[in-house]
Amino acid sequence: MTLSGDPVATGLAASLSHPGGNITGVSEVAGELSAQRLGLLKEAVPSVHTVAVLWNANDYGMTLRYQAAEAEARRLGIVIVPLGVRAPDDFDTAFDEMTRKPPDAILMVTDVLTVLNRQRVIDFAAEHRLPAMYEYAYLVQNGGLLSYGPDVAEIFDRAVGLADRILKGTHPADLPLELPTRFELAVNLKTAKTLELTIPESILVRADDLIE
Repeated sequence: MTLSGDPVATGLAASLSHPGGNITGVSEVAGELSAQRLGLLKEAVPSVHTVAVLWNANDYGMTLRYQAAEAEARRLGIVIVPLGVRAPDDFDTAFDEMTRKPPDAILMVTDVLTVLNRQRVIDFAAEHRLPAMYEYAYLVQNGGLLSYGPDVAEIFDRAVGLADRILKGTHPADLPLELPTRFELAVNLKTAKTLELTIPESILVRADDLIE
């Protein structure tokens, strides 16, 4: 498994060190990262007070990420606008809601459903001049403003190593779930300019990827 949220919280594994069953892979500190993304968004755009969260409400792992962001929002004094989606048509409903009551920013939780509709979200954010935080750097390369998350290439490399050990006879239950060791903060300065935003130096100096 890779990029599947918290396998212990979702019940896929008994623990990180002893997953049991027939699953191993590279886990994520999914809840913690959701909270950090919201904090980084607030740091990058201090005027943010309401954040619309887009997530696949049919996916328990993604719902846990939403809940972690919601909990952090209370600590930061941010109001969350929950916009759960379950099918492609639901994005139109979410966009209508954000048009009717514009939030200050968007946070998109990434799974298959949202990533397949990513350009719609990115285009909506650009059209309505909304800063948006994503989970992975490639979404910022597609035109998103900010992202923070694990290095996907590293995760896949380590997953290949685990698959190799399984194919050579090691049982998955004997392979502890691993955690990412490298994380990337990406900023699209072109998008920031379009939004007439000045990204603080505290964000720029920590960025691993600045798109100009």
